[in-house]
Amino acid sequence: LVACNFTPQVLRAYRLGVPQRGQYREALNTDSEHYGGSNIGTPWGAAGSEEIPYHGRPCSISVTLPPLATVFYSWTP
Repeated sequence: LVACNFTPQVLRAYRLGVPQRGQYREALNTDSEHYGGSNIGTPWGAAGSEEIPYHGRPCSISVTLPPLATVFYSWTP
């Protein structure tokens, strides 16, 4: 799953529709301090899915998207 925030605002509690239940862990965050960023991201680096349909998907996650950044999430059951 890939999410891009093209705004200069931090998007907290941003809901994303996901295809299945499980954990979605940040695999790559372009706002990481390793790349000179501000290190803003989803707390603990992961979000568990909820059975809240969103974006046409059966489940969703709530994440923090850093400003002007892209975050890649990997799924684990």
